[in-house]
Amino acid sequence: MLFTLIAAVAALLLVPIVLTAANSLMTQNEFAANYGLIGTMTDAAAGDKDAFINLKLIPDWVTFAQYKKLLITTPRFLQMFWNSAGLVTPIVAGQTLIASLAAYAFAKLRFRGRDALFMVYLMTMLMPFQVTLVPNYIIIDRLGLFNTTAAIILPGIFGAFGVFMIRQFMAQIPNAYMEAAKTDGAGHAAIFVRIILPLVKPGLAALSVLLFVDYWNMVEQPLIFLEDEFKQPLSLYLLQISEQETDVVFAASVLYMCPMILLFLYAETYFVEGIQHSGIKG
Repeated sequence: MLFTLIAAVAALLLVPIVLTAANSLMTQNEFAANYGLIGTMTDAAAGDKDAFINLKLIPDWVTFAQYKKLLITTPRFLQMFWNSAGLVTPIVAGQTLIASLAAYAFAKLRFRGRDALFMVYLMTMLMPFQVTLVPNYIIIDRLGLFNTTAAIILPGIFGAFGVFMIRQFMAQIPNAYMEAAKTDGAGHAAIFVRIILPLVKPGLAALSVLLFVDYWNMVEQPLIFLEDEFKQPLSLYLLQISEQETDVVFAASVLYMCPMILLFLYAETYFVEGIQHSGIKG
């Protein structure tokens, strides 16, 4: 009974993805017939049947014209795709590296003010982006980084979430491993690289997936700090689709989701194990 319930909920959650993928294969005429006749709220209240969307899981005719339009005849889509990759990749790599080093210090080193400093990290993590927006804007403007990719990458690299997550993971590693390595003459650098990092590999994989999804979907940061449209990421593309390009909405959504889905499928085992040992509850 429980398995049936879980399977039903999982199938229900997959409906939007399946619907998006199916509608991305519709012909332009079918798309216009199903979504182009959406009326106003007044039409819906008056009982006009054309005011409602016709949701279909199976298109009448399958076509890849929308994908061709996005990938071949619309260079802006691919440009924004590579802009996203150019922003997300250094953020994920940089924050994973810095978070693992800081987490090692908070979890395994003893120094004055360690716990108080870690609480400061937690406080910054709890602050929403809207709270830190004005200070970030002022600092970025005075550093001359406004309208540059560094305005997005640098704040992302020094995020506090990665430090918290990896620190929780490292805290569960027995100190006996470190003591044994010190007995053999290993220093902190050797212990960190040869012992700690291999043991926290699932945590680093989970962190990489979470960071990728978070920054792949970022909207506020590039919308505020990047005025040049040629530098903006793919997350802003769907916001800028005009009424004349609505036939590519679903195809763009599918292509937008693909990197996240493929990354999760590739790192699924490490991701689940990392979440289980990090102390983070869903």
